[in-house]
Amino acid sequence: MKGKVTILTGGAQGIGRTIAEFLADRGSDMVIFDVLDGEATVAELREKGVRAAYFKVDVSSLAQVEQAVATVVKEMGGIDNLVNNAGITRDKLLLRMSEEEWDQVIRVNLKGVFTCTKTVIRHMLKKGGNIVNISSIIGLMGNAGQANYAASKAGIVGFTKSVAREYGERRIRVNAVAPGFIMTKMTDTLDEAWKEKMVKAVPLGRVGEPIDVARVVYFLLSDYSAYVTGETINVSGGLYT
Repeated sequence: MKGKVTILTGGAQGIGRTIAEFLADRGSDMVIFDVLDGEATVAELREKGVRAAYFKVDVSSLAQVEQAVATVVKEMGGIDNLVNNAGITRDKLLLRMSEEEWDQVIRVNLKGVFTCTKTVIRHMLKKGGNIVNISSIIGLMGNAGQANYAASKAGIVGFTKSVAREYGERRIRVNAVAPGFIMTKMTDTLDEAWKEKMVKAVPLGRVGEPIDVARVVYFLLSDYSAYVTGETINVSGGLYT
């Protein structure tokens, strides 16, 4: 990973920030795309001795992504890895879900993967590269109140398999990671009784930590997975098998 350039979307906080720190610890230069302020994250990454940059980017906008990626290529010399992690939730039962709540989730979670992959892959055609898309076990098993989120995450799995087939011969590997119940600031606010119920449902008997996801992302970006493409790895403690 040393000396590689990795673009990570949604890296300002949560699982994305942990992935950024983990990759930087292993020598990767990091570029954060996020609508949230990522300057604090970038400052921390630079202390690890790597190059790091932050771009305020709405990943659902192809124009914004193209402009940011062009700047990255010019300033960092190329792109080796892409981690599509940016995502949002707008949970509601289907009959209460507005068209805008549906569209928002699809735009960020699914279209964002399209815009970033389409743009970055052009710069990987000559020398190859690695792409990891963050899906969710919700996209594989569904969940009441999350029809929009489940649809977006299921779409990522299909997208991953298709792009892996299209660009494998150009030495571009494309894989996905499907986290289960991972403890973040978002899950901290959940009802304690519900969290207790979730823990009991996990065969490993604990909730996941962001670092559990980061390790698998690193594996898929590294040469340890050199013969792996088009796959989705569940990181759910056995909640989904």
